[in-house]
Amino acid sequence: MVNYWLMKCEPSAYSIDDLKNEKTAFWEGVRNYQARNFMRDQMKKGDLAFFYHSNAKPSGIVGLMEIQREGYPDHTARDPDSKYYDAKASEEKPIWFMVDVKFIKKFHKVISLDDLRATDKLDDMIVLKKGSRLSIQPVTEGEFNQIMRTHGH
Repeated sequence: MVNYWLMKCEPSAYSIDDLKNEKTAFWEGVRNYQARNFMRDQMKKGDLAFFYHSNAKPSGIVGLMEIQREGYPDHTARDPDSKYYDAKASEEKPIWFMVDVKFIKKFHKVISLDDLRATDKLDDMIVLKKGSRLSIQPVTEGEFNQIMRTHGH
C-alpha cells in the first residue's frame, strides 16, 4: 500500500530543479521530532510525496517524488561542519533520520496555497491548517488524487 506525503523545503536550500538534476537525493536536516518520526517509522519505499517549496513566491507544490530508501540515520547530525549538526547525536543514538527521494516530475506551474484552498475536498489537509509548519506531513489518498486530478497532473 502506497502512502502519500508533502515534504517542504526552501528552494534557496534545495529545489525541485536540484532534485531533477540529481535524480535522487537524501532528504537531510529535518530537526522536528514529529517529522522525524514520519520518516523513521512510516515512510516506505515506493511512497509518493509532493515536493513543496516553502518561503517562496508563491509557496506551493512544485512536483512529485518517490521515496527510494526508508528512514536511516541522518549523518549530517554528527558532522560538526554541517549546519544540521547536533552534539547529542551519536552513532549509537542517531536521534535524527532521513530518507532518499527520487525525482518523478516537475509540475508546469506551482500549486499555491490559494490554489489548494480553492480545491474541493481539501478542507482537512494539514498544510492548509492555521499554524501548520511541519516540514513533512501525511497526505490522504483522497487529497493526493484530488490535487492530481484538479490540477491536471
